[in-house]
Amino acid sequence: MAFSSFLKANVVTLAFLIIVLFMGGTNAQLSTNFYSKSCPRLFATVKSTVQSAIQKEARMGASLLRLFFHDCFVNGCDGSILLDDTSSFTGEKNAVPNRNSARGFDVVDNIKSAVENVCSGVVSCADILAIAARDSVEILGGPTWNVKLGRRDSRTASQSAANNNIPPPTFNLSQLINSFNSVGLSTRDMVALSGSHTIGQARCTSFRARIYNETTIDASFAQTRRSNCPRTAGSGDNNLAPLDLQTPTSFESNYYKNLINRKGLLHSDQQLFNGGSTDWIVRTYSNDEKTFNCDFVAGMIKMGDISPLTGSNGEIRKNCRRAN
Repeated sequence: MAFSSFLKANVVTLAFLIIVLFMGGTNAQLSTNFYSKSCPRLFATVKSTVQSAIQKEARMGASLLRLFFHDCFVNGCDGSILLDDTSSFTGEKNAVPNRNSARGFDVVDNIKSAVENVCSGVVSCADILAIAARDSVEILGGPTWNVKLGRRDSRTASQSAANNNIPPPTFNLSQLINSFNSVGLSTRDMVALSGSHTIGQARCTSFRARIYNETTIDASFAQTRRSNCPRTAGSGDNNLAPLDLQTPTSFESNYYKNLINRKGLLHSDQQLFNGGSTDWIVRTYSNDEKTFNCDFVAGMIKMGDISPLTGSNGEIRKNCRRAN
């Protein structure tokens, strides 16, 4: 009798655990093999198109990575940044963080077209962006990872949400920490993901105040940057400078060495190493590229999990620039 009760109790417990595990799985819904049967040539198709784009212009890898960041920080990774304005909503492309700086939309169009040729109506633009970001990092010499997939595309976008949710280059450390925390990313994730600034370029308007007004900057570095970024607003606003002075088209940990040497281009960059709580993380990454790569990958996977549309929510866009 006692054994029978014990067995019955354990069967109930086991059934409950199975239900809990099943619920957890359905909540996640993203998986690395989501398209393994419906679009087996997906990864090869995306990568060849990204590779071609980066061969034409090495900066494009950073641009595609940035699009993914700016997508995920605004109502989740749903491809909303790719939508053009319509009569019913003003999209994110002309929000302050994206205007005159978000780029790579034509490359995303090319990837989508190539993917549609091998599996029409199957793969979302949101997932294409996630894969393109991973491939960009790998092609430029960084780590690779298995991208979780199964996101669907939003039918709308929000300029106001983009203006409010994407951390600007003027943020201080506590603001950066709070911004990342608000979407479920830790302080360590924030420092690791900021390492994406080991590639790409920034506009003069993003760093003018830093190179002319701040003291936490190497003097010769500031002087170098001033040569292509006039003090007067409206003059040379779109002139570009590499975020990583040493290797702007190679993904590694030099970014953190720059911060230690007070050569962070953006105010928000140098905030990571300015006598605050994240100095030790910057030192760790500057000395240990393997740890940086591991943490960057973990951060990218976590960021890719921000509020995806799954199941019957959203849609699979035919054209990444507009809802069906």
